[in-house]
Amino acid sequence: MTRFLLALVALFAALAAPATAQGRFVEFDQPADIGQVHVTVWLPPGYDKDTKRRYPVLYMHDGQNVFFPKRSNFNKVWAADKAALTLINARKVAPFMIVAVDHPGPSRFLRYFPTRVVSAPLRQGTEGFAKGKLGGDEYLSFLGDTLKPVIDARYRTRPQPRYTAVAGSSMGGLISLYALTERADIFGKAAAVSTHSPLIDPDLLAKQPMMAAGVKADWKRYLSTRLGTPQGRKLWMDHGTETLDASYAPYQAVLDQGVADAGWVRGKDFESRVYKGTAHEENAWAARLPEMLGWLLADWRR
Repeated sequence: MTRFLLALVALFAALAAPATAQGRFVEFDQPADIGQVHVTVWLPPGYDKDTKRRYPVLYMHDGQNVFFPKRSNFNKVWAADKAALTLINARKVAPFMIVAVDHPGPSRFLRYFPTRVVSAPLRQGTEGFAKGKLGGDEYLSFLGDTLKPVIDARYRTRPQPRYTAVAGSSMGGLISLYALTERADIFGKAAAVSTHSPLIDPDLLAKQPMMAAGVKADWKRYLSTRLGTPQGRKLWMDHGTETLDASYAPYQAVLDQGVADAGWVRGKDFESRVYKGTAHEENAWAARLPEMLGWLLADWRR
């Protein structure tokens, strides 16, 4: 009986233990107009100990692939908590939280599509091909108007845009750039990684030069009318040169020029980098995550 009581005491002590040197995770399901969304929160070391400190927050898409290999689609992840610990322990950035938001599975393409980027003909064609309504605006509404208020209420955050970042890859890169543009009231920093800048299947665009030109024209129009000057915002963009990323360079060049034309200064307000020899996959993104976050979050100082 004594042994049982000691074991029980140890169990409750473990459950109530503060964040370890690796931080700790909290998971929950968030009801929303877009359907229930699974969310994983990483709290950095020290969160439970220093109860007066407030923390910046990085929101990440494709939450299944952010932390846990067993939950990931490809048994490989960004290991975002490890990258954060590297930067925090090196005192390159202040401790910050990570909020990973799961994708919805087969409808991921629709949820992460930046709706206002495309003109009406391409939008109709894309919705017809994908057999559904483009949902980027609804997803941004969920992030900014449903999830963020919950996170800010439950945790000691620094809620201002300067201290709120968003990051994702491929279609997640698109919606991150879109968030920085459309919801500047919420997000002050974005990392658009291996951004799917062609918007649709690049092989189809290679066979349809007029359609490819239309995508580029849509990007130029969108950035010139919606992005605006930096006003304190920061943007990271990148891509590799292998697999799907091999198709991105011509479209990313349009994004780079459009951002610069809007008054953003490269190296100060935005970065756009090419990682030669890297593919469109989580291991490549994990390898460069400390570099991109080190640049993007540099003003999150202690």
